[in-house]
Amino acid sequence: MFIAMLAHPEYACFNLSALRAGIMAGAPCPIEVMRRVIGDMGMHDVTIAYGMTETSPASFQTATDDSLERRVSTVGRVHPHVQVKIVDLDGRVVPRGTAGELCARGYSVMRGYWGDEERTRESVDAAGWMHTGDLATLDGEGYCNIVGRVKDMIIRGGENVYPREIEEFLYRHPGIEAVQVFGVPDAKYGEEICAWVKLRAACVLGEEQLKEYCRTNIAHFKVPRYVRFVEDFPMTVSGKAQKFLMRDAMKKELGLEDQRTA
Repeated sequence: MFIAMLAHPEYACFNLSALRAGIMAGAPCPIEVMRRVIGDMGMHDVTIAYGMTETSPASFQTATDDSLERRVSTVGRVHPHVQVKIVDLDGRVVPRGTAGELCARGYSVMRGYWGDEERTRESVDAAGWMHTGDLATLDGEGYCNIVGRVKDMIIRGGENVYPREIEEFLYRHPGIEAVQVFGVPDAKYGEEICAWVKLRAACVLGEEQLKEYCRTNIAHFKVPRYVRFVEDFPMTVSGKAQKFLMRDAMKKELGLEDQRTA
């Protein structure tokens, strides 16, 4: 929603001088977008919040007196009366700074999915921990960084690749308005990286130009093999990108079958 507002063709005509505070949540915010919201829109007291419908309303939030760096790179610290932990695939708590699945427990966790006990058991364990499906890290001061979705993580040739890291990098390009990165099957590497890119108006950028921009700045195994320039992304009614639909579309276009095995 913030990206759409900033890209509005008549954006410069609106008087935003009354804007001061607000909350940004619902999906990971690219760092460059946060900087523009603070710098261009004047929302100096904007905070980032993290939560999900099942743990309403939020589990983490930055504070208005947090530094700009904290507010552009984390979702803040845990809310009062909420417990959180980050675990590996075997359910063991990982060390600070290590990525794993974020789990939450407390008053805000749902009682269950209506009429669906099986799905409830899959999401909330016997100890009351809600398994969010989000990959996150916690630093030494308790600030949380959401690095992606468990199901969205790309495993390319044995390397774990987090789409958000590549998205954050591509958002720095002045000609890119929005981007979504996801994995597609590959016979050699298990998965390859694909980027759907929406360019700013009047920007001319070719696939090889974008790849070269990546090659000179990020590790070679993080450079997207496939790049598609699009007008829009498939979205939910609440404005979240549906990467599984993008993945399905690319599989059909490329004639690919899933290569990654359990």
